Amino acid sequence: MRKGSPKKRYVLPDPKFKDTLVTKFVNNLMVSGKKSLAYSIFYDALDIVEEKYSSPDDEDKLTGLDIWKKALSNATPAVEVKSRRVGGATFQVPTEVRPERKQALGIKWLITAARKRNEKTMKERLASEVLAASKGEGAAVKKKDDTHRMAEANKAFSHFRF
Repeated sequence: MRKGSPKKRYVLPDPKFKDTLVTKFVNNLMVSGKKSLAYSIFYDALDIVEEKYSSPDDEDKLTGLDIWKKALSNATPAVEVKSRRVGGATFQVPTEVRPERKQALGIKWLITAARKRNEKTMKERLASEVLAASKGEGAAVKKKDDTHRMAEANKAFSHFRF
């Protein structure tokens, strides 16, 4: 067993928005250590989102970052199910999600949903997934809803929580 829990690693804020959440997202988006490419994909996607997003009135104009944060909050789960073995049977036990894990799951689900889309470039895929998630649609939000539904269905086994 491990002697102690590992030290928490903190990420530096991104150069454009000075936000650590953006850096975490870009680190998950990055493939083969190409961070500058991941940043350019992310920033271009936010520009596309800002361009496509039409608010009802121009006074309340949202930035791409605001829309992305809304999309991320729509994709973050509150509960999840974990497998627990009790007396030879395996139960799906609903558990609350820690805040760091909530964030990590939301980021991963947004990125995987964007990668599975059919647009031509990654920035277009990411932009359309962010737009869909900000409206409460899209594959990432569907994954969150499925997780919540599964937790609701297995609420009877919540007394097995560990």
